Amino acid sequence: AKKTIEILTKADRHRNRRQVGVISTEGNASTFTGTKCLAWAGGKTGKNYAAQGNILAGPEVVDAMAEAFEKAEGDLGERLIAALRAGQKAGGDKRGRQSAALLVVRKGWGYSGLNDRYRDLRVDDHPTPVEELARVYAIHKKVFPPPPSPRLKRKDSPAPGKP
Repeated sequence: AKKTIEILTKADRHRNRRQVGVISTEGNASTFTGTKCLAWAGGKTGKNYAAQGNILAGPEVVDAMAEAFEKAEGDLGERLIAALRAGQKAGGDKRGRQSAALLVVRKGWGYSGLNDRYRDLRVDDHPTPVEELARVYAIHKKVFPPPPSPRLKRKDSPAPGKP
């Protein structure tokens, strides 16, 4: 993850204004915050996550996000929403609340298996965007449940009543 960030930022003449987080397929994470990102800006990483932001109330925001993600149960989307809630509770964005978004990508798990965007949700211009995102996410999960496991195809399934 760290090497990927080095490759991405090395030749970028605007890297000091960038913020990048990368998680490898093994769950190793790294974060980069350019020196010209608006304060407070920074990040924190752990196994399978990179929590970061800019124009935040302070480092306690990403600390709260990281802790919430690590402790949360449920699927990835639920854990990400828990992190957003914790970050908001810790002070969030200094500019206030307006929008929230969630993108979960998994190969072939998009609508009808036609793309990789498993969960792609946005809430814009809302007084409580994170709570609205959580509400929309719960509906999305009911309308679009996970596809069947790719390991067990229908033709390989045992007949009803047979082991």
